[in-house]
Amino acid sequence: MLTEEAIFRSFADRLRFPGYFGRNWDALVDCLDDLCVEVTGGVGFAGVIHDADRLLRADHFPLFVSVLCQGADRANSEIDLDGFSLDRPAFAEHFLFEFSAFDRERVAQQVEQPDLTVTTGEGFVAAALCSEVWH
Repeated sequence: MLTEEAIFRSFADRLRFPGYFGRNWDALVDCLDDLCVEVTGGVGFAGVIHDADRLLRADHFPLFVSVLCQGADRANSEIDLDGFSLDRPAFAEHFLFEFSAFDRERVAQQVEQPDLTVTTGEGFVAAALCSEVWH
């Protein structure tokens, strides 16, 4: 997933995105939000991205993390962006980056951006949409 196109292709293939997937960041958010019963069986999912060390150096890594947070936030909600109830229940959607050589400070620094809240602890860095920016 060292290029944007490789990310779009990987997600589309593995998560069985529909043919109309636009292969761009906004379309990725939309399709992550749409992963309901058909793909997840209605129980949600956790996506694991193995060997993320090289991806950490990619220029698009911070945007990629933000997009995953956006898609998961929308999937985890029972209301749409306008505040109206969706015709589906919320479902759990989470993403995990697995590093061979985990450097908490470096990962946190790479992920840090105005639209995310970054939390660190022993052995992890967590990112979520900043509620002051997104909600």
